[in-house]
Amino acid sequence: MPDTPISNLNVESQDLLPTPAQIKIDLPLANDVENTVLEGRHTVQNILDHKDHRLFIVVGPCSIHDTEAAIEYAKKLKVLADELKDTLYIVMRVYFEKPRTTVGWKGLINDPKMDDSFHIEQGLHTARQLLIDLANLGLPTATEALDPISPQYISDLITWTAIGARTTESQTHREMASGLSTPIGFKNGTDGSLDVAINALHSAAEKHHFLGINQQGQCAVFHTRGNQYGHVVLRGGGGNTNYSAADIQQCEEQLVKAKLPMNISVDCSHGNSSKKPELQSVVVDECVKQIVNGNQSIVSLMLESNLNWGNQSIPEDLSQLKYGVSVTDACIDWETTEKTLRDASEKLKNILPTRFN
Repeated sequence: MPDTPISNLNVESQDLLPTPAQIKIDLPLANDVENTVLEGRHTVQNILDHKDHRLFIVVGPCSIHDTEAAIEYAKKLKVLADELKDTLYIVMRVYFEKPRTTVGWKGLINDPKMDDSFHIEQGLHTARQLLIDLANLGLPTATEALDPISPQYISDLITWTAIGARTTESQTHREMASGLSTPIGFKNGTDGSLDVAINALHSAAEKHHFLGINQQGQCAVFHTRGNQYGHVVLRGGGGNTNYSAADIQQCEEQLVKAKLPMNISVDCSHGNSSKKPELQSVVVDECVKQIVNGNQSIVSLMLESNLNWGNQSIPEDLSQLKYGVSVTDACIDWETTEKTLRDASEKLKNILPTRFN
């Protein structure tokens, strides 16, 4: 019996990662990069406080797998962001981690080579370098906080953070959110229910004490102040959408009952588009119509967009990957993205400045 192992029975091996501090020494923040991040956070906070009349738009690929394509997309997005800046504040969606219902590619940080080799150290370097490159372009960025350790490596480069539908109910993620430096959106549950997001907003706004790692890679107990810039993200679920005027009103009523700020972001993909990219523009149009008709709670929209339309499976021969096409959820293409956001801006440009007067 003494020879029988008692721990790590199902662990094959362990690899040490560099600490967050080590990676930040390799890839530090220049002043311009830091200013982009801070200005982005401040702007989104002002929008959530109804001090800035604009909508903030989180738009970009469902997931990042090709940094060259991401940079090309970002350059186009920056031109559009500057054009529409009086009406829409555009934040690029830069998702590096993907929750899987069962198994599948887990994202650029976990598997940067897309071959199940899981070179996480390389993934962390690649993700951080891309965020620096995007900030150098002047683009604020958004991501999903999925793994509770990875924010220590990249969160200093993020303007807005999402907690996904699968993890909104997680105590670990609610605690983590309470200490994040960004505004944060909690998605409703995969079944479409709002209760988990409402509860998450209450939890994340409070002080918490939990285990994590510090910049030196040591286990530490974190004591947080609570995050006051949480808000709900409606993404549909359970086979139903939840962006109609009736759905928005129901969400408003629950926020009032819960004594939470009247801030709603609408995810135009996922359940709200039945994962059909062509329906994302329909969701945008409906939300814009509600704002034109007097809605004051919709402060943000999310879209999944890439250089090219649709999605693709990851082939065994990675040279066969189609450039600028998602390997996760299907996305609208760049031309549709431009038209959708320009149309929204045109309809809202005279409405938003007087919205909260």
